[in-house]
Amino acid sequence: MSSAKPRNSEALVRAIYRKLTRAWGAQHWWPGETPFEVIAGAILTQNTSWTNVERALANLRSAGILSLGGMREVQLEELQELIRSSGYYRQKAARLKNFVAFVDARYQGSLEQMFAVHTSQLRSQLLGLNGIGPETADSILLYAGNHEIFVVDAYTRRILERHEALPASAKYDEVRDLAERALQNPKAFSPISGRANNLPSPPAHLPSTMSQALRSPLAQTYNEMHGLLVQVGKHYCYRREPKCETCPLRSLLPKTRIERGPLA
Repeated sequence: MSSAKPRNSEALVRAIYRKLTRAWGAQHWWPGETPFEVIAGAILTQNTSWTNVERALANLRSAGILSLGGMREVQLEELQELIRSSGYYRQKAARLKNFVAFVDARYQGSLEQMFAVHTSQLRSQLLGLNGIGPETADSILLYAGNHEIFVVDAYTRRILERHEALPASAKYDEVRDLAERALQNPKAFSPISGRANNLPSPPAHLPSTMSQALRSPLAQTYNEMHGLLVQVGKHYCYRREPKCETCPLRSLLPKTRIERGPLA
C-alpha cells in the first residue's frame, strides 16, 4: 500500500467508533478493582493471552499481595511462581518489582501522587523503566490513571491498516496521534443512542470498579474505542483468514480491499 493516505483517516476512525459502539455497547475496560491491579495486568499481559493473566492475578489476589505493599514484601522467587501462568514470569516478576521500586523512590509509594503528574512527563518516566514499552505505559496511564491517552495494540494497527487509514510502516505514535486527533471531540460524533440488534455481540467484561471509575469524556472515549477494537481483532480481524464477511466494519472497507481480499 502506498504511504499516501487515500482516505479521510480521521473520519474513518470516527465512523469505526460510531459503528462499533452502536453495535456492541460498553466493553467495561479495564477489568479490575484497583489501580494497582490494572497496572499488574498491563505488565503481565505482555506476550500472552488475557486468560493466562487472569490466572496469575487470581493467584496474586489469593496470596494477598495484589497491591503495592504486598508486591513490595513478597520474595522474588515466590512472585515468579505465582505469575508463572502469564509466561516470561521471571522477567515479569522483575518488572513488577521494578515498578514498585519506582513508585517508592519517586512518589513516596503513592499511586495517587504518581497519577497527578502531567501525562507526557509520567509517560516518559514509565518508558524509562525496563520492560515498559509504549503500549504498556499508555495502558497504565489510561486504564489505571484515567489519563487522556489512546492505547495502540496489534489489533488496532491491523484494523486501521486494512481499512487503509494508515500505512503498515506507521510508527506507534503515528497511530496513536491519528486516533487522538480523530476522537478529540467526543460530543461531535457521539453514536446514536441505542444499539443495533442485527449483529451478535462478543462477550464483554462485566463492569468492574475500575471500568466504572470517574474519568473525562475523552478518556472514556479512548477507553471504549480500544476495547471495541480488541473485540474486532479477537473475533473477526484475524491475522490470517479474517472474517470480513460477518465483521461489523465490513461496510467501511475500501472497495478495492473487498475485491482483492483483506490480505492482498
